[in-house]
Amino acid sequence: MEHITLLIGIVIVTALVFDFTNGFHDTANAMATTISTGALAPRAAVAMSAVLNLLGAFLSVEVAKTISSGIIDEGSGVQPEVIFAGLVGAIIWNLLTWLAGLPSSSSHALMGGLIGATIAAVGTGAVNGDVVVMKVLIPALAAPLVAGIASLCATRLTYRVARDADEGRTAKGYRAGQITSAALVSLAHGTNDAQKTMGVITLALVTGGVLAPDSDPPVWVIASAGLAIALGTYLGGWRIIRTMGKGITDIQPPQGFAAQTSAAATILASSHIGFSLSTTHVCSGAVMGSGLGRKGSVVRWSTAGRMVIGWALTLPAAGAVAAGAALLAEQGDWGVATVAVLTVAACGAIWLRSRRTPVDHTNVNDVEETAGTQPAEAPVPAPAAASPAVGEPEPAGVVTTAMRAVAPPPPPAGVALGAEGAAQEETPSAPSRPASAGSLS
Repeated sequence: MEHITLLIGIVIVTALVFDFTNGFHDTANAMATTISTGALAPRAAVAMSAVLNLLGAFLSVEVAKTISSGIIDEGSGVQPEVIFAGLVGAIIWNLLTWLAGLPSSSSHALMGGLIGATIAAVGTGAVNGDVVVMKVLIPALAAPLVAGIASLCATRLTYRVARDADEGRTAKGYRAGQITSAALVSLAHGTNDAQKTMGVITLALVTGGVLAPDSDPPVWVIASAGLAIALGTYLGGWRIIRTMGKGITDIQPPQGFAAQTSAAATILASSHIGFSLSTTHVCSGAVMGSGLGRKGSVVRWSTAGRMVIGWALTLPAAGAVAAGAALLAEQGDWGVATVAVLTVAACGAIWLRSRRTPVDHTNVNDVEETAGTQPAEAPVPAPAAASPAVGEPEPAGVVTTAMRAVAPPPPPAGVALGAEGAAQEETPSAPSRPASAGSLS
């Protein structure tokens, strides 16, 4: 530790910040379905996930080796500032997709950042293309398909086995199954994603001459990475939890159990063989598969399409930001300081923007009012005296909500007067609705 320079220290701190964003960005992977079905309260769910992420960080170092000595050639002249720039690209992309509530891959953001910064600073020869293809791109394409098919089959099997069982009697069992499977996903997330930060820190220590090439992560690196991702997980990425738990499909407890079990099995298997798998791709594919597996369920393909576009943009977008940061950081100490200041400013701006529409554990499941359906229903026909704010896509007020709950939607404006007179003749005892009621919207 005494040989760590200031620059390597900055890289280590930045890597832990990325690990923190990875934690709250990917909390949805383990807990979105559990929270959406009510199997666990939101706060209890993220607390359990945080503890298991920490434990999972100590189970394996295979993925860390892939990051530290697989994707980037350690002997190609890569310097710590290049790794710093790669982390900056990953952090910015993580925060942007979190702001949009988009379940994108933190893993691919990190890979894209490292690759983009390395190409900008050293050249394409420093990137091990065969490793990228075999252990990053192919798993990225295969993982959601494998998890989705497994989840589809598991969902159908679950409903078939329990088709004659009493729903009330099986509810408790499904709840326990969901909690258990969510725990497995959290543990798997710790074994896979926490190791990526371990690998980055180890790579920085190797390039800085602190560790020998091909070294395993030191214990302090494992512990710090595990604590950082656990803290981020506990804070909860509520925006992404909302999208994955309610935005893709309406999940019932049997579906949640099947999706999480399929995802956990896929992630644990990939960690065992050293694939740097995206837990987001796996869990999203499993949720889609569970939606296809239940008869009568609807998968919201518009949301799924946005997610796939985000997945496709992750590697190049993070790489482009990292490449620009690398070119600036290579100018010397002032370049590194400038990149650090710009990164802090960007993170602050994203956080301030998120405060305009806060999402937390109290409203994480309130999708119908915020996920895009309200704007289509908000413009209610009203008399000419109505307020000009009637058609704006804002949440309905208290008075409007109460009136809609006890009265049918108003008729078109052209027949409003005739319909009102007929309604008063048929129900003389009912209180009439004044024409100005529409202005209360």
